[in-house]
Amino acid sequence: MNVALLKKLSEACGIPGQEDAIRSIVIDELKDICEFKSDAMGNLHCLKKGKSTDAKKLMIAAHMDEIGFVVKYIDDKGFLRLHPLGGWDPRQMAAQRVKVHTSNGPINGTLMMGVKPKHMLSPEEANRAAKIEDFFVDLGMKGDAAKAAVSLGDMVTMDRDFRPMGDLYTGKAMDNRIAVYTMIEAMKAAKNHEVEVHGVATVQEEIGLRGATAAGSGIQPDMVVAIDVTLANDIPGIPDQDAITRLGEGAAIKILDGSLICSPMMVQHFVDLAKNHKIKYQMEILAAGGTDAGGVQRLNGGVPAFTLSVPTRYIHTVNETIHPGDLDAAVDLLARYIEDAHSRDYIYKV
Repeated sequence: MNVALLKKLSEACGIPGQEDAIRSIVIDELKDICEFKSDAMGNLHCLKKGKSTDAKKLMIAAHMDEIGFVVKYIDDKGFLRLHPLGGWDPRQMAAQRVKVHTSNGPINGTLMMGVKPKHMLSPEEANRAAKIEDFFVDLGMKGDAAKAAVSLGDMVTMDRDFRPMGDLYTGKAMDNRIAVYTMIEAMKAAKNHEVEVHGVATVQEEIGLRGATAAGSGIQPDMVVAIDVTLANDIPGIPDQDAITRLGEGAAIKILDGSLICSPMMVQHFVDLAKNHKIKYQMEILAAGGTDAGGVQRLNGGVPAFTLSVPTRYIHTVNETIHPGDLDAAVDLLARYIEDAHSRDYIYKV
């Protein structure tokens, strides 16, 4: 595993609509093997041509954005109120450090709840569920200074570093920087392929699969593979039947989620490749949630679509945690698929 690259991707900041820092990393990593263009939404198209002159078009979608916030109000005391972008659980937001990304650079802040301290709460107040609108950012500035430094719409992200943790790695924005990592490393590793690979670092997935849908409409691929995290609920408090996946058991081959039923023929293709190349894998059914494949599947009369997942604990928190073996398996499996994608037809016969 390229730990330095994953650390750089995890610690980079980019919420929906403001993914510039991640786009720059992808260009730097793939500049020797790809041609690039961006579209009006900000998707980065990385084209790696195949050997065939009449090649099928394989779209790989890996979204760059992380869940975060934008500033929506600055009060006269200098406190910021936020608009969330992405699926935040308020229980995971309390007492975090954040960065407010201004035109003059990032400013440190703390994300706190506008409630009484613990020792002043009544039992009723202590039991009230937290709401996103309860939270504010304290910059340590007075009102005039905060209003001069910060603008409405400025990006706010969690301030958390990437680090090893026993056999695992943990950090912010592993959803979905591990997918960007997988796309980069697999496109490097795939040496001989017939298909034309359209690796797309997509935008605005966390607010509705928006970037991938636009990119797929432009590319009109013959098949699409999205890469994303999936739940690894192999932790205390969750029944075994709800684990979805488990860390260390390999890349996850998705059968379905809340946005799509994967092409059964593509699912079988990935299973066969994993078995033939002795790549560790596990099967995945995720009842809710979705991926970029769901945004492309229904375009242009229908596109064979599939999602390759990397098991991840604590998704949509600042402690998203992965097993390096699972990530290596995902890279290896995607590279082998790129090399073999031309060999099968996924259209139903009549």
